Amino acid sequence: MSLSRSEFFKFIGFGMLAAPWGGGEGLSARAMTGGEEARRLKVNDVEIFAFDVPLREPFRIAIGTMTAANDVLVRIHTDGGIVGIGEACPFPPITGETQQTNLAMAVSIRDIVRGKDPLAIEGILAEIGPMVHSNPSIVAAYDMALFDILGKVAGLPLFRLLGGSNPSFETDITVGLDAPERMAERAKAFVGQGYKVIKVKVGQDPDLDVTRMQAVRSAVGEGTNLRIDANQGWTVPQAVSALRRMERFRIQFCEQPVAAWDVSGLRGVREGSPIAVMADEALYLPADAVKLVKADACDHFNIKLMKAGGLMNGLKIAHVAEAANIRCMVGCMLESKVALTAAAHLVASERTITFADLDGNSEHTIDPVIDGMSVSKGIITLPEKPGLGCDVDPAFLKKLRKV
Repeated sequence: MSLSRSEFFKFIGFGMLAAPWGGGEGLSARAMTGGEEARRLKVNDVEIFAFDVPLREPFRIAIGTMTAANDVLVRIHTDGGIVGIGEACPFPPITGETQQTNLAMAVSIRDIVRGKDPLAIEGILAEIGPMVHSNPSIVAAYDMALFDILGKVAGLPLFRLLGGSNPSFETDITVGLDAPERMAERAKAFVGQGYKVIKVKVGQDPDLDVTRMQAVRSAVGEGTNLRIDANQGWTVPQAVSALRRMERFRIQFCEQPVAAWDVSGLRGVREGSPIAVMADEALYLPADAVKLVKADACDHFNIKLMKAGGLMNGLKIAHVAEAANIRCMVGCMLESKVALTAAAHLVASERTITFADLDGNSEHTIDPVIDGMSVSKGIITLPEKPGLGCDVDPAFLKKLRKV
């Protein structure tokens, strides 16, 4: 059976749009008249905000330290009254972006998307896609805002629109670099909050990292799953040595033990390690996934919207992984619940994504996001609302610097 685009919208029940969506803006009569009107939706404006959220304390990894989430928020408005929301979270030590580069690029992208059909996501991304090489996070923000609009038009939560059925899954929570005893204390506190999976940052001196993991394992006991992330901090010999010594701590996998560019080194670590190896900074785009598969360089993929440039590329990476029988994790930087919710929809939509690391807002001093995913004892649950199912508190929005 072949459906035209107009028939498709009638088939899924465009009348569901009459229900409130959140976001503080009702639908115009035009947006509720049916599939034919949806087909003619156009982007008529994009709001861009500097979206700053302070952290309780600096977040340290092997290659850098962040003291705040200096993000960018975009809100895509359509002439039908539908608004899509997206967030960029630049993380300079990893992607090389900053808030300022993202803001400048956001303005350029705004000029491209104005007047476009927001449902033609593939076409829009084809135009703005080249910017992913220098500013993947802001491309991700526009991408998720467009998918938010698509879900609202369909009247479905995004994960269901993408074919998923289970709105709940488990996430880990991360212990940043610190003295071994402090890391152990934090890990034990997380277990006390109900988390059953702890991710531990390593990637400095291997002897110190082994001491850290010994302290953490002793603190959390045997019933907690542990993962580690070296963030490119080791050489190949250091990685192999450290992972062999850490085997006794029963670690699920190690993320990115060596430099992102060293694919052959990553394969060497995999061949010499008793612990599974996950590619993170070595994996940005679908082409990187293909390269890693060809090199037989890793056991798992870590997909991050801020590296991949959004949900579209995240889906494509997951499909490469499924074809290669590679399990994936969806990870994060220091995003608010806007981008974390978008990432959670990706997790819930793809069966090859079996791990989640969506704790980017755990150190935020405030949560300015209305609705979106909820977390209880390490279990994320998505809302049954159209699109992403979240928005930013209008009172907080008024305080932000608008570009």
